[in-house]
Amino acid sequence: DRGLRFTWKEFNERVNHLAKGMLAIGIEKGTHVGLWATNVPDWLTFLYACARIGAVCVTVNTNYKQNELEYLCEHSDMHTLCIIDGTWDCDYVDMTYKMLPELKTCQRGKLSSERFPKMKNVIYIGQEKHRGMYNTAEILLLGSSISDDKLNEAKANVNCHDVVNMQYTSGTTGFPKGVMLTHYNVVNNGKCIGDRMGLSTADRMMIQVPMFHCFGMVLSMTASMTHGATVCPMPYFSAKSSLACINQERITC
Repeated sequence: DRGLRFTWKEFNERVNHLAKGMLAIGIEKGTHVGLWATNVPDWLTFLYACARIGAVCVTVNTNYKQNELEYLCEHSDMHTLCIIDGTWDCDYVDMTYKMLPELKTCQRGKLSSERFPKMKNVIYIGQEKHRGMYNTAEILLLGSSISDDKLNEAKANVNCHDVVNMQYTSGTTGFPKGVMLTHYNVVNNGKCIGDRMGLSTADRMMIQVPMFHCFGMVLSMTASMTHGATVCPMPYFSAKSSLACINQERITC
């Protein structure tokens, strides 16, 4: 719906640039980076940029309320939170300021929160500027000061058995707990699903389920990525736009 197209090469380059920007603001191997967004295009960029340098992506439920957000940020020892505007009933920017009031008076990257001492950065996924937060363009710009050698050094330090994602799945009782998934786990899970579905480079997958959970991130996106299929993520469910996407993009699955 926004006329945006990425080839594998273009996407790979954007991931590298964003990964260097993350290194520039102190994100490194083992750093916990929260991703609180619907299926916007850069959801994938942030996930893969984290994976590339060994950071752990903490996927955040898009329907979280204030107390749930604060519980997850504290429980996960989150260092950086990446957000969009929000959804139709949740304003992520306002909720973030309510959780981190220090953002309104601190410099970007200089956050010092009494309640969340591990939290150092907030990144707004988009072009708009918000007090105390970086935006995507600024992260990409900061990345230009990081050499390819430093990026390659970070990449070389990543092991397939390192944790790449923390999923806060809800059980039948109690609070959600951060399930730690490794690169090996996510990639092979996605590959096995893709094998079973018979995916190939001829396929085009429309993803409407949220990518903050395994269905969207692993069974859909990673299954497509491991088989060279084209991914068409939908930011939110809409029957009209879904049917239009199926027709225009010649969706196969």
